[in-house]
Parts: sequence; structure tokens; C-alpha cells
Amino acid sequence: MNKALTDGLQLMPPAFEFGLDVWSREDGTPGTDTYDGAANATLVAADADFGGCLELLKTDTTQRLRYTGETPLEPGSYWQIRARIKAVSGPLPSVRIAAWAGKSGGAHLSGVVETGPSTALQNYGEVVEVSAIVGSGNRGGVDMVWGQEAVYGHFGIDLTGVNDGVVRIDDLIIEDVSSIYTRSVIDVVDVTDFGAIGDGTTDNVAAFEAADAAADGRTVLVPAGEFYLDSSITIASEIRFQGIVSMPDDALFQLLQNFDYPTYFTAFGDEELALKKAIQALFNFTDHDSLDLQGRSVEIDAPIDVQAAVGNKSSYSTRRVIRNGRISAASSAEWDVTSVTRTATYDADDPYTLSGVSSPAGVEAGSLVTGSGVGREIYVRSVDAGTGKITLSNPLWDAPASQSYTFTRFRYMLDFSGFSNLARFTLENLEFACNGRSSGILLADTGLIFHVKDCFFTSPKDRGLTSAGRGCAGMMLDRNQWLSNEQPLAVSDRVSIGFNCNSNDLKLRHNRALRFLHWAIIGGSGAIVSGNHFFQDDATGGNIRSAGVVITSNHPKMTIVGNYVDNAFIDWTNEHDATPSITSGFSFGGLTVTGNHFTASGAAAWFRWLSLKPHGTGHFINGLNISGNVFKAFNGPSLQRVEMVDDAIAGLDSSKFRNITVEGNTFNNVDAPFMNPVTVEVSRGTADDSWRTSLNQHMPFDGQARYVTALVPDGPILDASGSKIYTQPYCEGSVGTDGKSFDINWSEAAKGTVRATVRCDDTI
Repeated sequence: MNKALTDGLQLMPPAFEFGLDVWSREDGTPGTDTYDGAANATLVAADADFGGCLELLKTDTTQRLRYTGETPLEPGSYWQIRARIKAVSGPLPSVRIAAWAGKSGGAHLSGVVETGPSTALQNYGEVVEVSAIVGSGNRGGVDMVWGQEAVYGHFGIDLTGVNDGVVRIDDLIIEDVSSIYTRSVIDVVDVTDFGAIGDGTTDNVAAFEAADAAADGRTVLVPAGEFYLDSSITIASEIRFQGIVSMPDDALFQLLQNFDYPTYFTAFGDEELALKKAIQALFNFTDHDSLDLQGRSVEIDAPIDVQAAVGNKSSYSTRRVIRNGRISAASSAEWDVTSVTRTATYDADDPYTLSGVSSPAGVEAGSLVTGSGVGREIYVRSVDAGTGKITLSNPLWDAPASQSYTFTRFRYMLDFSGFSNLARFTLENLEFACNGRSSGILLADTGLIFHVKDCFFTSPKDRGLTSAGRGCAGMMLDRNQWLSNEQPLAVSDRVSIGFNCNSNDLKLRHNRALRFLHWAIIGGSGAIVSGNHFFQDDATGGNIRSAGVVITSNHPKMTIVGNYVDNAFIDWTNEHDATPSITSGFSFGGLTVTGNHFTASGAAAWFRWLSLKPHGTGHFINGLNISGNVFKAFNGPSLQRVEMVDDAIAGLDSSKFRNITVEGNTFNNVDAPFMNPVTVEVSRGTADDSWRTSLNQHMPFDGQARYVTALVPDGPILDASGSKIYTQPYCEGSVGTDGKSFDINWSEAAKGTVRATVRCDDTI
């Protein structure tokens, strides 16, 4: 780059032969005395070495020679000033390039170096060249660093030392040497050209901003060094780093053209810090909605508190995305789980609160709560140390008035719990490589539509994803892989959970999960569980299986459709209900299970794919559809049944069953297929006026044979003598000691065959 050529800048002063009225004997500023007519200055027309030149007698301690013209200087430009000189007679002086720095408005720019290196003349007649480089940046070889304020200079030489020596001076040369400092010809703007200093302490914000403003489509270059930035900065131009930057935690570093993780890593030189600063910028941008890791693996040795990294926001609802990379947990004590035990009281009338907590300040928000009568995946939403109260994510189903609780705080790679609200946040195509050291993600306290798609949760130590509050409202989990760290363990030894959800409208679609204690613990209502494949088998060869999906609400309004339930079962409970016994309401209902493949390999005969476990008395089923599923057992004994009521706490009142549909299912290696309604053939070879039939093997969930809705003779009905009977029988349901039988009552003893359709529920 040559500004004299590209921008038409006039750098060279006129030759001495054109007159000495433009050559000042002072600093060159307007009104200063010139050498025109001076007794100690003579023009020489034909010097043997110089041709035309100036002969000057040194009469002042510092004999100055300055061109009175204003030679322009721009940020990023570097001028070299050269002069050739020889001693003619008298004492031998020293010589140096010298200048006067001017800023806008004609004022002197003080505080900058205005002289170059000094050279002592040694011999008469010997031609000596002195030179110096002036420019805006503190670059190698620059003798006079003038920064960004300088706009012009008066250039020349100084003669120093003893007086009365006579010298001859060739015409002054000023030339553009900016190309020496331009790394990529004309497409790079170096921040040091604008005053940046890479010493790790000097504030370089102004220099970076000036370089960015001057770039005009070119790339801003940060050369080797550590460049401290004391406040927030936005760089609009493309930027490239050879050195690094450092800045306070609360200062924003926003890159409009290079907003991607690799650039932040080269900028900060530390993987974890770079991720934090990039996330901080993501939450403060208006023109970027996503942070791309570009396939990079980021190793972190401590949880990233996302809200603390952002710093200036506790609530956020603009769509933001982090995508395309891997976050890996390094070995570190920062992942260590902490656990404390505290006594507290619980009142079902205030179901989300623990009161009278001893030493509440020691309990961390986001901690898992365990104790007697506490359901699965109950967490601490907040702690009020002043009142000794803890707010819970869900009620407790049977907690005593007072007891000791254990509060366990897992450590998550991305911890969003510092946000009071976070909405429309997406994680896409990421691997959370927990490496058996950390958990994956902890959601904000509240929020809407947190979306995780095409991600891997690899070997989480305790949890893949946790909602400790209501940050899971409308959550979408799509096409993710959930790979347990406990795959080699027996089912009975596993403790890890894939994820939990407390709020409504979960979308759980096309995931694959392998060998957690439980993959999904789902609260709230309105969930869609579709197209997933989850394994809960036992690599040790044991025949115990655990629930893959746990439903914690008795009326979830949930659809479970098109899943591959592999050596796992669905566990339906009401364990997040502070008053689990029912006296009114819907009870268990609002669940549709359709089009799924249920498989069991090597499981015990007592294994069941569907388990319903009431946590209080008086419950019944009211609205359940189980249709079009395939149930298949192999590599072991046939299974006794598909479904069960776990009555360890309480049973179901089957006399209140309503609106249950169990039809169109396929059963392979299952002893007692269940269905509702069920159509059975009833035959009697000996005449009897009452035909009793048990439907124990067919009625779902320990239901009764309550109503015969259709009865059709299959051939003639005969009396004891073999004559045809044409009278209509009547039926009675819920008979026998268990209510699982029904009677067909004839007007006289009869024999023959009928087909009866029977229901366990009332549909009217």
C-alpha cells in the first residue's frame, strides 16, 4: 500500500533550490522564521555528491531545519523521512531527523516523540544518511509513534553538539513505507496502527474501535500480544487474531462478522472463557440469533452458570440458539455433587412449601429433594433463608408433618437456573460429553419452549436434563440420543435419570435412550411422546426391568404413540399430588397409548409393560385408550400379563371404571391378553338356567366384568329335551367373589353357544 499513489497524498517537500522561504529555522509552524536570507544558510548549485543542496553553518545549540508545509499523516500510515548530510569544515556535529506533530485545528500534539536516532558525523566529506519512521502505531522500527490524534507534521532535521561547524544537506526525502506494516497488502487493518498496545494492561478499546471504523470492508488484525479491553466493544468488521484479548467479566465482546466459537477461542485463548464470552454476546445481540461452535470440542472443568456469564439479564425471551459442537467435562473437583440434610415441616394445604427449615442457607436452589413421602424428581425451586422456607417444584404425596430431608445438588455443564425466566432457547446438534463426571443441562426456573434437538447426552453422571421449576413449559426434545453412564450396571444399581418435566405441553419425539434407571419422568399435562426408542434391559443378564417413562400425574392428557418400548415399562402414578386420595374429580385418565411396539427379552414372567400405581385411595380409571400396540416377549418365559395395578400403596376401585378402550393389540408370548370390550364364546353342553363365565384374564387393570353389551346366539339354543328356545336371556355383570365374572340367565335350563361382548367400564 502506498498512500502517495493510492490517495494522491503530497509527501515530498520541495528541493532547497526552489527557495528557502519554506524552510523554517524553528518548528515549522506558521509565522516562524525561515532560512530565506539567513546569514548562515547558502544554496550550493553543484555539490559533487548532492548536486543542488543547502550549506548550513551551525550557530544554535540545536540547529533546526523544518519544512513549513503540513505533511499529512493518517492512522495506519507510516512515513520514512531521510536526509543525506556531510561535514565540510569546523567542529563535527550530530544529526537526527526531527519533526513537529500537529493535530486537528493546528494545535501541537504534545507527549509524543518528535526526534529520531542521532548520528555523530565522524569525517569531513563523508556522506551520512539519517532516517526515522513516523506513524500512528507502536510497531517495530517506528521511531516516532504519534497515535490517532496526529493529522500532519512539519518534518526536517536537527543539528546538535558544538557550534560553528559547516555541513551540506541534500534535499529531504519523505516516502510512504506503510506496506512494511501491512500484513495482507491492502485488506488488513492492524489495531496497533491505531495505538493498540499488547501489554495486557493498557486499555485498547479506542484503538480497536478506530481500527474497526477505518477498516471499510477490510479485515481488522490483532497481532501477537495480549490486548486488554476495559469495557464493552462491538466490532463490525471481520477480525482475525494472532494475539489474544482480555477484559472484565461483565464487558461484552461482540463480533458482528465473526460470531462463531472458533473466533472467540482464538480471541481469548481459553476454551471455557471463550464459550462464556460468546454466550454473553449471544444474549446481547440484535443481529445474530445463534452461536455456531463449527464442530469444535470445548472442554470445561466447571459448570457454566449461563446467567452469570451473561451478567446483565435475569430474564430473556428472544429466540437464541447454540449449535454444532461438543462440550466435554474435564476431570475436576468442580463437578462434585454436594448433599446436605435438614429438618423441615410440610403441610399439604401449602403443598409447594417446606417450612421451618434448619439452616436453610446451606440448601442450594436446584437440589433434588428426597425423604419419606417424596415423589421422584422433586427439586428446590428457591430458598428463603430469612423465613426458613423452601419452594418445591412439585407437592409431596405423603410427607409427615416433620422429618429430615436430603438435598442433593448435581453439577450441570450448562446451568440456566440463574434465570428467573428463559424462553425460546434452542440447543441443536450438540454433544454433552458428561464423561461420567457431570450432569447435562439445568433449566431456568420458568420459561417456555426450551428446544433440544439432534443432541447427544453422553454418560451423564446423575441427570441428562433437569427442570427444577417450570422452565420446561412447552419443552421440545427431538431426535436426541440419551446414553447412560450406567449401561454395564444391573438395573437395581442404577440411579441416573435421563430427564424430567414438570410443566405442560412436552413434545418428546424420535429420541433414543439407553439404560438409565428411568429415561423420562413426566409431570404436567398435554405431553406428546412419539416415535422414541428406549431400552431398560440389564447387561448383567438379570431379569429386572425398570420404567422407561414415569407419568406423575393421574390425568396427564398424554399421547404415547409409535414408540419402541424395549425391555422397559410405563409407570403411571400420581406421586406429585399432596392429597393423593380422591373423593371427587377425574382420577386416572386422559391417556392414549397407540401404535407402540413393546418388547421384552429374557424378562421374568411377572414383568409388565404397563403399570398403574395409585398413591392414594379411591382412585379409578376414567378415560384410557390402549389400541393398536404390539406386545412381544422372547428369549424367556411367556409373560403372565401386559398390565398391572401396583397396589403397594392403594388399589383401584374397578366398580367406577369409565371410558376404557383396549382393542386391536397384538400379543406374542403373553398368557392373558387384555381387552375392553372383550367378546368371548360361552358354551354349555348341559342345560342350565344360569351360565357363569370368568373374564379374569381379559379385563384390564384388575377390572370387573361389569356390563354385557351384546349377546348373540351362535346356532340354536336348546332346552334339556333338545327343543329350541326363543326367549331372550338377561345378563348380570360383576358377579363372583372378585367381580370378574358375568352371568347369562335363561328362563329355563338351556344349552348351546353364545357370543358375549363384555366391558369393564361404564360408557354412559
